[in-house]
Formats: sequence, C-alpha cells, structure tokens
Amino acid sequence: MTCGNCSMDELTIEGRLACGPDGDEAGSRKLKAMLEDGLARLGQLLKTDADAFWMTEAGLAELADFAAHHLEAGQVRVRIGSGPWLSLEEAGTIADAEWIDGIIRSGSIEPYAQPIVTAEGERYGYELLARFRRTDGTLVLPGEAFAAARLRGRLYALDRACRMAAVRRAAVLGTRAFINFLPTSIYSPEFCLRSTMQLAERLGADPSLLVFEVVETERVDDPEHLKSILAYYRERGFRTALDDTGAGFSDEGLLKQLAPNYMKLDRGWAHGVAARADKQEAALRFLRLAREIGAVPLAEGIEEQADYDWLRERGYELFQGYLFGRPAPVPAPDGGSAPAAALPAGESSSTALAG
Repeated sequence: MTCGNCSMDELTIEGRLACGPDGDEAGSRKLKAMLEDGLARLGQLLKTDADAFWMTEAGLAELADFAAHHLEAGQVRVRIGSGPWLSLEEAGTIADAEWIDGIIRSGSIEPYAQPIVTAEGERYGYELLARFRRTDGTLVLPGEAFAAARLRGRLYALDRACRMAAVRRAAVLGTRAFINFLPTSIYSPEFCLRSTMQLAERLGADPSLLVFEVVETERVDDPEHLKSILAYYRERGFRTALDDTGAGFSDEGLLKQLAPNYMKLDRGWAHGVAARADKQEAALRFLRLAREIGAVPLAEGIEEQADYDWLRERGYELFQGYLFGRPAPVPAPDGGSAPAAALPAGESSSTALAG
C-alpha cells in the first residue's frame, strides 16, 4: 500500500454554490444542476452530491469562463482536497502554478548542501536544501515551489520527492546529512515514509548519519502525530532534529517526549548575539533546555566570527551559516559535476545560492 497523497493524478476540484443575495436556495439548486449538466456534457464532471460537485482542472477553466459572464462574484467557490476555499477569480492561480507538476514528475530537484561545523571548526555534516528547475531551466527557490505545491494540492508529493532526492545525495556525501520534512505531509509514517526507508536501505546508507529535521515553517498542531513520526525514524536508527525550536516547541514536557537528537537555535536569535543582551538571554535559555532534554544544540545563521565565538564559549556544539560556507550543489549519484558542496569548512562556491 502507498500513500495516495503522494500521487500525481489529475487534480480533482470541489465546487460549491452560495445562496443568492436573497437566500434563494431553490435558485441555487437550479443553478447547481445547470452547471453540473454543462460540466457533464463536456466530460469534466467527476461526481456530485447534494451540496457540492467535483470537476477536472479543465472543467474549472470552463466554469470560470462561464461564471465571468453569467454569475455574480463569489457565487461559486472551489478548493482542492482540504485546502482553502477560493473564489473563481482566485482559482486562476491554480492553473498558473501548473509548472510545479512538471518539476515533481520529472524529478527536477537539485539538493544543495550547506556545511555544519563543530566548536573547533571541523566539518560535522551538511544540511541538504532543495532547489528546483522549471522546464525552461530557470531556478526556483523553496518558498515559491512549496507555495505552488500547496495551492495545487501537491504538497505531499513535493515533500516526498525532496526527501528521496536528499537521501540519494546523502549517499554521495558519505557524512551526516540533515534532511528537512513537513510533518503535515506524512499522514501515516508506516506508509508515507516506507519508500524513503527502502531507498536508504538500498543505497546502504548508515541510518545514524541521516538526520530528519522538522522544518522551521511548521508548527505543532498535532503533537501526538509528530511524536509518532519521530518515533518511527528513531526506531529505525535514524536521527531527528527540531528547527526554530523556540517558536513552535516551547513546551519542555513535549520536547522531552519528542526526544530530538538535535535542537536548532533560529538564525534570528543567533545573528548579532554577541552584541545583544536580549538575544544572549534567549540563546542561554535555549541552551539550558537542549541540555535538559539531552539534545545537541546547533546554532544556525552564523555570519560573524564574534557570534560564533560567543556561542561556542557558552557551550553550543554545532554551527551553520555563511561564515562556514554557503549552500552549494551536490553532485548527482552517477557523477556529474564536481562536488561543489563537499568543500572544506570555511570555503564556499562562487555559484552557491543563499539558503
């Protein structure tokens, strides 16, 4: 069994009608039946019930064209899966974001690696960061790609594709690799993570060198679900990390239950910490918490030597930031370009992009 949320099937779009300005439910039902009949004749109606109808992406385009000439603004709203409801005007962005489907299907994902170093300045590992290519070759950064995937209901598929690409590149690096993931994209660890586990095993990857990291944009809406995901990784010998811990994981009891191997101090607190008393207080509080739960403290966003010195003198163990190297491309498993990402700590590639 596989996770259906990772599939790249044709989009199924749900539509609903609002009652007219006078609460004319009978009129709305009549209009709904008319729209469904039109979609059915075009072969774009997938199913219907008393409250809603489901159509193809081509059907959405036909509906939007009809509505622009014959319906009032806001009279029809649509959504993909459990995503937000959109007006037909807003839904035009769904088609505009179709390029993300091509990226996922073609696997046009380019992992970049940024060094992570110890308090002694020695290389400890890398964080793998995704970059993407459109069919015309232009580079797409993660924020734009994941926004498009979320809009088209492809978030689960994109997150899985990124994890798989990162695991393949981690095998090339042969050292510790921090791999980001979205907890909300994993409905069931047993099914959604199976392919990731199988790939790591097939490549002969040492699970203790793969660190799966909860990304900074995620928040703990379902602690029990996140606990089950981290436990799944841990039981199979992998390591786990929490990013931006202060923003989403302030509950010490919850942190102890999650039992991450690493906790990352967000760049917002690390940058300029040597000169800011408020940041110093936050950094020391974070350090105490990490030690209490047995996690390795890692400070990211280090750009200045003074910040690096201040943090390591207080007991921080790992560091990441432009001071040690910018993200750079990782070579493909079959060889390809020179391993720009495998630069010694402190060096950087002139072609590297900001993380």
